[in-house]
Amino acid sequence: MKVPSLFYGLFDDAALFPPGNAPMPAAVAEHQRHRLAGHADLVGLFVCPGDRLVDAAAEHQQPTPLDVSITVPAGPAGLAGALRQASELAAIRARAVELPVPATELTGWIASLAELAGDGFTVFVELPVNEVSHELADRLAGAGLALKLRTGGTTATAFPADAELATAIEIAVRSGVGFKCTAGLHNAIGHLDPTTGFAHHGFLNVLLAVAAARSGQRPIQALAERSANRLAEHVGGLSPDEVAGLRGQFRSIGSCSITEPLTDLENLGLVDTE
Repeated sequence: MKVPSLFYGLFDDAALFPPGNAPMPAAVAEHQRHRLAGHADLVGLFVCPGDRLVDAAAEHQQPTPLDVSITVPAGPAGLAGALRQASELAAIRARAVELPVPATELTGWIASLAELAGDGFTVFVELPVNEVSHELADRLAGAGLALKLRTGGTTATAFPADAELATAIEIAVRSGVGFKCTAGLHNAIGHLDPTTGFAHHGFLNVLLAVAAARSGQRPIQALAERSANRLAEHVGGLSPDEVAGLRGQFRSIGSCSITEPLTDLENLGLVDTE
């Protein structure tokens, strides 16, 4: 399978998290299957809570370490312990960490977090979408840190409105900070889930919103687009330079499914299945 560079490593494997909630043995085994499949270039890091790293290491059956993004829900207070645990496990290679930091406390933590970033290791600071400001984004960018935006969850209020997400994307793009999105982006096109009633964003919508912001346009139109044909056409029309710039800043999407986004990309003709 030929995977366009726009989608290289785009989907971090968050199978352990809601709504998938896969058990560890199944999550690690499926991740290994994806990494050996024809669509392997789509797959990013295995996302694992810091307190479950030992379990992940025990299930990993490959000779090379499992590349992991570690989530630390406790925030900076739990960071040292999680990183120490990862360093003691030969089967685990920590490539990133994701942790929430209250906007009111971020200034006090930036220096110590910045010491961890670099040499192939990314520190993603999670801020609520509606609390992302130009000042905070600039500080993250200046310290070599990255931003994490939550775009969904298990309640309707976990899904930011188009206007909120568009504003956060615009601020992130203008600051130059690297960022990722997580939750609710299993499908290519934004839609209303018929079972839950949740209004999901689509990952193509988000990619094109970032592209729009980088070209000086308003990203909200891309987030609101619901025509699969138009979205696919716009994605296919991005130049190599636009793709390189976009993915240089927009790092990945945390998804509890790799199969769902892969199926959408195949159905839209955006990956070569031969």
